[in-house]
Amino acid sequence: MEERRKAPSGAEGLIEGRNAVAEALRAGAPIDKVWLLRGEDGAPLRKIAAMAKAAGAVVAEADRRKLDAMSVTGAHQGVIASAAAAKYAEVEDLLRLASERGEAPLLVVCDEISDPHNLGAIIRTAECAGAHGVIIPKRRSAGLTAVVAKASAGAVSYLPVARVPNVPALLKDLKKRGLWIYGADASGTATLYETDWTGAAALVIGSEGAGMTRLAAEQCDFLVSIPMKGKINSLNASAACAVLLYEAARQRSGAGKPKAIE
Repeated sequence: MEERRKAPSGAEGLIEGRNAVAEALRAGAPIDKVWLLRGEDGAPLRKIAAMAKAAGAVVAEADRRKLDAMSVTGAHQGVIASAAAAKYAEVEDLLRLASERGEAPLLVVCDEISDPHNLGAIIRTAECAGAHGVIIPKRRSAGLTAVVAKASAGAVSYLPVARVPNVPALLKDLKKRGLWIYGADASGTATLYETDWTGAAALVIGSEGAGMTRLAAEQCDFLVSIPMKGKINSLNASAACAVLLYEAARQRSGAGKPKAIE
């Protein structure tokens, strides 16, 4: 008896084969990313690439070895897609949600968070803390995969998540719309307790290892730190986000601004 092919880690939500991927895109299914066989330039794959880009999915090339390793069926025909666990929102949707609630916007911007468990935890915390949405970049970031959905404990079904091509450009636009940009950074000159979170705000959380990118940090109005009392000098991205968001939630609930900035 032929041994059953073992599904690779993270295979949940994969769509394989030219017809299957094309039909999913044609039906409007939320697609996070499409991998195409590098060097293959036939009309079917070109059409799939065009459909994926029009749908807002990330399109990437991969060599045959990677596609074979990803494949569960062993018949990927040079194309594999990852289904998104939820449909991506637009940034306008997040701002509209704040307006509908009669609240100043509170957004979380993830700057290249690549760990899906961290991204899921951030989405979960943002939903629980009353934020109006999470924004992620199209490239160099985890997307709304099944792993992220599971780590969010279902929060992806309630909190809008938008995806943008360029985080620094997004931050510049949010500033024009009246939001203050707060970057989480260990070298920040003000602690989260000395920071006024009561107005329209976007909190930027950098990647797990390098933190915020230089261009994103340059767009921040304030760099905010979390006091560290122990021997470890940092929290992971999702934990830091939780600490910062709940101080924002405390202030915005009517507890008032910190005395240092009243």
